[in-house]
Amino acid sequence: MIYCFLARFFLLSLSILKYTILKNILFIVFVLVGYTGIGQVGLNEYKYIIIPKTLGEFKEENQYLTSTLLKYQFVKKGFTAVYDDALPEDLYMNRCLGLTALLKDKPSMFSTKTTIVLENCKGQQVFRSREGTNKIKEYEEAYKDGITVAMSSFDGLNYSYKQKVVENKPITLRFKNDIKSLGGDNKEQKETADLTGIGVGNRSEVVKQKSSLENQSYKSMEPVASDMKQATPNPDIKTKTSAGTGKEMLNAKAIPNGYQLIDSELKVIMKLLNSSTENVFIGQAEGKSGMVFQKNGIWIFEYYSGANLTQEELNIKF
Repeated sequence: MIYCFLARFFLLSLSILKYTILKNILFIVFVLVGYTGIGQVGLNEYKYIIIPKTLGEFKEENQYLTSTLLKYQFVKKGFTAVYDDALPEDLYMNRCLGLTALLKDKPSMFSTKTTIVLENCKGQQVFRSREGTNKIKEYEEAYKDGITVAMSSFDGLNYSYKQKVVENKPITLRFKNDIKSLGGDNKEQKETADLTGIGVGNRSEVVKQKSSLENQSYKSMEPVASDMKQATPNPDIKTKTSAGTGKEMLNAKAIPNGYQLIDSELKVIMKLLNSSTENVFIGQAEGKSGMVFQKNGIWIFEYYSGANLTQEELNIKF
């Protein structure tokens, strides 16, 4: 009887051991396959990681410090991470330069399960991390642990942004039956490229970025193009250029009742409030209030400085 019991116990133990070994083997295979997929997603094609201020199903901004933690982790892994309400100029104009980080959360009574998904500008999933699972009761600590575990999926990627090279094909001009080609040895094109080209490998020279749990900031140092035109002076109106705007490009960000004008340092320079007339706004800057309107293709801020009617030229990009 005792020998029979021991035999059954031995067989049961052996079955459990085999199951555990098989489970571990399957887990290793899953991880290897996952990392193989990671190497194929082509993250190097994307310059930025966009971090939403409100993640997942959360109703509050940066709830449980999830946005802060996610941005900190991405910068730690070598990415350029920016918040969705503080986009640099090139990303503001072309959202396809970045991937949006999403937090897939599966909370339950006994555990927190966190997965990080990266989507491109078309809403297509480009990357999905492993699931970070824990049984920590405190939500802030639970998400901190879950995000850290999920971000381990990016280890070993050696991410480095590589700008897509667009091939300049020869231009063919047709005059009746004659066909002439302008080759790539165009001096003017080369000079323009030398003046405007920015080396991709020197990203540290055009970007200043800090990311820690206490201090997070991003500042683009890339030159900003300006298409401001010189207005024809009016002898009855004093025209000046304020230090707050100058010839710098001001990006217009929509707000419920108009726009905010933001400079390259992401500071709000002026508010444009809607009026009943198209292309005419009520302008509110620091210590100044007046009208903002378009004249001969140029945006003008007109206000009174004491008894003098003053105009400032604004370079606005909507």
